[in-house]
Order: sequence, then C-alpha cells, then structure tokens
Amino acid sequence: MAPRELSALLWLSLPLVIMVGMSTGAVKIPIDIIIQHCVSMLFRSNGTDLSSGQIEIILFDIRLPRLCLAFLVGVVLAISGAVMQGLFRNPLAAPSLIGVSSGASLGASLVIVFAGAWLQSNSILGLSLIATGAFFGSLFATLIVYRLSTSTFGTSVSTMLLAGIAVSALAGAVNSWLSYFADNEMLRQLSVWQMGNLSTANWPRVFIVGSVGIFVLMIFSRESQSLNALLLGESEARHLGIDVQRVKKKLLLLTTLGVGSAVAVAGMIGFVGLVIPHMVRLLIGPDHKWLLPLSALAGGILLLIADIFARVVYAPIEIPPGILTAVLGAPFFIMLLADQRKQI
Repeated sequence: MAPRELSALLWLSLPLVIMVGMSTGAVKIPIDIIIQHCVSMLFRSNGTDLSSGQIEIILFDIRLPRLCLAFLVGVVLAISGAVMQGLFRNPLAAPSLIGVSSGASLGASLVIVFAGAWLQSNSILGLSLIATGAFFGSLFATLIVYRLSTSTFGTSVSTMLLAGIAVSALAGAVNSWLSYFADNEMLRQLSVWQMGNLSTANWPRVFIVGSVGIFVLMIFSRESQSLNALLLGESEARHLGIDVQRVKKKLLLLTTLGVGSAVAVAGMIGFVGLVIPHMVRLLIGPDHKWLLPLSALAGGILLLIADIFARVVYAPIEIPPGILTAVLGAPFFIMLLADQRKQI
C-alpha cells in the first residue's frame, strides 16, 4: 500500500471513529443530536431544557476529553514505539525495553501502597498523585538505564537493552512484593492501573498529554532522516554525517518524556507501541518520513476503537483498554504476518 493511500484511509476513518465514540456509552446519543449540540457549542447558544444541559455535560465534559485522551495516548505510545524500533534496529523493540513502563508501574505502586487513599485525591497540575508518581518512576528508571549504558566511548544500545531488562525485572520484583503486602483495596487499584484506565480523563490531562505529544511528534519528525541512516548501522550513519550519540540521547529522552506522560495519565496500555509501528512498516515500508506520522495516527485510532469497545461490550461495566488493544490488534497483526510470509 502506498503511504498516501494509508494516510488518506486513516484520516477518513478518524472522524467516523470519534463520532461513534461520542454516541456510544451508558447513555446512547443519536448522531443528529451530537451534531446539533456541537453547532450549539460552536455558536455559543445555550440549551433550553435540563436534558439538553445533561447531554452537553455527557458529550463535552465526559466523552470528548476521554476520546481526546485516548487518541493522544495512542499517538504517543505508537510513535515512541516506532522510534525505539528504528533506534534499536529491531521490529520487536518497544519503550518497555528501556524500563519506562516498568518504572512508571513501580512509581504508581509505591504511591498506592504507601501514600494512602486520602493523598491519592490530591492533584498536581491536573495529575493525581498516582500519575505523578508514575511519571517520576519512569524518569528515574530511564535515567538509571542510561547511566549504566553510557561510558566515555558513548552510549551502547546493546548495553542499554540489557540494562533495561535488568531494571524492568527489578521493578517487577518490587511490584510483586508490594502486591503481596497490599490489602484488597490496594490490590484492586494496582490491577486497574496496570491494565490501563481512561475513566479519569479530564481537560487538564488532555492538555498535558497533548502538549507533550505535539512536542515529541515535531522533534521525532525532524529526526526521520537520522533514523533512516541508523537502519544501515551506526558506523554507516556516522559516515553519512549523523551525530549518532546526540541523536540517541535526544530520542531516548523524548521517548521517556512521551511514554512517561502517557503512562502517567492512562496507566499501562501495552501492545500499541510494539505492534502498530510494525504493522504500518509492513504496509508502507521502513521510511521514517512516513512511518512516524502514520504510526502515530494508527495508534491513536486503535486506542480510540479499544476505548469504545471497553465502554460498550459489558456496559455499564468498563473493560480495561489495555486488554482490548491486544484483542483488537493481535488478530490483524497475525494476518499481516501471514500475508507477508506468502510474499517471501
């Protein structure tokens, strides 16, 4: 498939998915009513009855920020996964390889177990204390991995991979220890957070992830040629004039910033950063000029679809979106691999 064809297909599907997400949920809202209220909000006209005000609250205070957050988190996770796969020159690479996800999980677990329920309701810049702990946990884990893999000769990608595995294993062990001593309520909170949760979406969180997402997307796009050169190998990239150490440091820091922010507000949502870039690469090829933006767009749409299913499959009970990203994406990924095998 040509990159422009995939881009057009994704952009056409995005408003359709958003409209479906706005209309579905515990309260069914017809499409024409949604359009009517959108026009009403656009021209600053108020509803005339109580039901109109309730619908506007559902649409613009509950569902729209949740959809925006789901899309932005999917964008950040997918583009970060594409960057990590290009940096490691491995289609199975993911942000979790350098300890970002495990560090975030440990930070959140520490807050849940030791901070107490009354502290968890406090917020810093729109983020709960759990989200704040997750962000700093991811930052601290990545800093350890980076320091272990950096010497006077530069940063070793292979050493970074091994250090990331070690830090992730250590964080997992501490998480298991915390879970063992946690009470029932703490265990439930740990489980919900580690399976992903978008029900706490609000506009401050959307603003935080949106700002981070736009920033990392702009910087990553500027480094697309560097990532293309790194696919040939580090020595070949140096011969092409790429400052390999600077590029690696910049990409790692931005990946930590993006994934740490996404995980902090939405919990652990797997699969998106691993499989979406690989799926897009199978469709359009390895050129990062197209791979990065299309992976971001596809990741956002996948998480939107997963969140819609999470709200309607067992309504009014919500399924963690991290489960559904694997359920929705894995079969399609297997189909792509099977098709690719036939072409070999």
